[in-house]
Amino acid sequence: MGQKVEVEYDNRGQLDRIQAMIIEPEILYAVFDLKGGGTGFVGVTDRRLIFMDQGVIRKKRTLLSLPYSKITVVGSEDSGGIIFGTSNLIVLAGSKEFEFEFRSNEKAHRAYQLIMWNLLQHEEAGMLK
Repeated sequence: MGQKVEVEYDNRGQLDRIQAMIIEPEILYAVFDLKGGGTGFVGVTDRRLIFMDQGVIRKKRTLLSLPYSKITVVGSEDSGGIIFGTSNLIVLAGSKEFEFEFRSNEKAHRAYQLIMWNLLQHEEAGMLK
């Protein structure tokens, strides 16, 4: 069985949808609601991001998985203030850019922390091989 972690989440229905996509021994850390009507949500695991695509990749709303191994850049939009003065998080994977607008700066910062921690864990594991 996988490690038991208390999952951070904003909406129980979104959590249930993401949990249905988790594959053992993957660990789900958080599911955050995104800003705007019908814009979806993003789940953060120890191996990937799972999020609702609003037609960027396909013409339909689709739940997508983005493995950490494909992510090349993670950033926060510069609002001219201190870091995470904005609720926008940008993730680049190859030539695709994904922008997530969270409901608060704190949620954007927490998602950034979780994503970067996992990216650095994967990088460190690769460096040890």
